[in-house]
Amino acid sequence: MFIGLLISLGMLATALFFQYYMELIPCPLCIVQRVIVMVFAGIFLLALLQGPKTWGRRVYGLLLTLTSIAGLIVAGRHTWLQHLPKDTIPECGPGLEFWMNNLPANEVIQKVFQGSGECAEVVWSFLSLSIPEWSLIAFGLFLLYSLKLLFLAR
Repeated sequence: MFIGLLISLGMLATALFFQYYMELIPCPLCIVQRVIVMVFAGIFLLALLQGPKTWGRRVYGLLLTLTSIAGLIVAGRHTWLQHLPKDTIPECGPGLEFWMNNLPANEVIQKVFQGSGECAEVVWSFLSLSIPEWSLIAFGLFLLYSLKLLFLAR
């Protein structure tokens, strides 16, 4: 659990480094992925403080599995948007802050998952993988770990 907490905090620190030092403005899907990583950190912290045994580890495994699936869906959608042909990319919208101030919550959620042109832009890559692709890998690894906790908790 401690390593999961460290990885989650490292991912959040990296996101903040990208935003405040490299001045990469997060798109709506990036923000949702950050929230998911915060949920991971919270679950790992609670599990670490509680020190669950067999049954408790399975509960945490289930929570981590559900969070992992949510992360995979969001990062997968983001990656898909980045790989669309240029002429099929959605137009850039007014931004998440405008949506949150002017639209009902259900429409904000719908617009976030639709993505926009800003979500399709690749602003940084490492080893030919963009930030959402790295997030997709991380969420996949979290899913494998959570399934281990869920089914092999001892």
